[in-house]
Amino acid sequence: MGFDIAFIESEFPWFMPSVVFIFGAMIGSFLNVVIYRVPAGKSIVRPGSHCSCGQPIAWYDNVPVLSWLILRGKARCCGSPYSFRYAFVEALTGLLFLGCWISHSPLVSVAGMILISLLVAATFIDLDHMIIPDEITIWGTVAAVMIAAAVPGLHGYDPEPIYLMGSIRSGFSAILGALIGSGVILWIGLLAEAILRKDAMGFGDVKFMGLIGAFLGWQGAIFTIFGGAMVGTAWFAIATIIGKVTANKSTAALRAETPEGEATELAMGAQVPFGPMLAIAAAIYLLIGHRWVEPYVAAILKIW
Repeated sequence: MGFDIAFIESEFPWFMPSVVFIFGAMIGSFLNVVIYRVPAGKSIVRPGSHCSCGQPIAWYDNVPVLSWLILRGKARCCGSPYSFRYAFVEALTGLLFLGCWISHSPLVSVAGMILISLLVAATFIDLDHMIIPDEITIWGTVAAVMIAAAVPGLHGYDPEPIYLMGSIRSGFSAILGALIGSGVILWIGLLAEAILRKDAMGFGDVKFMGLIGAFLGWQGAIFTIFGGAMVGTAWFAIATIIGKVTANKSTAALRAETPEGEATELAMGAQVPFGPMLAIAAAIYLLIGHRWVEPYVAAILKIW
């Protein structure tokens, strides 16, 4: 008897969601390695996971989420504390994978999970270093076009009855989404730079939007840009109210520490990475936003 997802879901409705969450948490554990090592120029394969004291981490101490809870955030070998963020990234990735599985068909879900992995890695690297590596943006965009051609449903195209035609249209939609996503945010950045008379948008964000547009199409790209602006506005308002935004460093000092063009500057002088805002908006579109946007776009296209 073959592996029948529909049968398993009907008989054991908890099974596939559990598997997807666990798989996502495992990917999140790997993403923790990517987040730390890629900006440092280190291999993501070797050496294996090890404690800050240099001791290799045993497999039973490397179980996503559970190990952090069981060990209470301290290494078994030397008792050194390690950040809750490791468990947070694992749990977050698992939950996002689960949301993607619930929202889409299995094939589209797999494609969405790849996007989620890239979004999570880019978000935390940007928060730590105010950069989004080309290994994520450029290669991710190339992969997105290939995935779109292989999974036409990612861009809403039916692979039947002529699979090749659906693949061509979906691949073209990915390229169009990348061009529109990166192009729109580039022009927004140039306009803001002309008004503010200083760098307002990092080129890393432009390439990041190319990646997002390639996965989500031009509709998702537009949603992400404006959704990201709304998320950023909300975050900045909340952070200002609770006093978390400080200007204890001058803009000149911040520029000296940050590669040129890799961070978004706020008018008050503090630098805030825009990548996480875009990632949040893209995740919202992937999980639920497409249900709001696509019917309106379809109606408009019918008129034209």
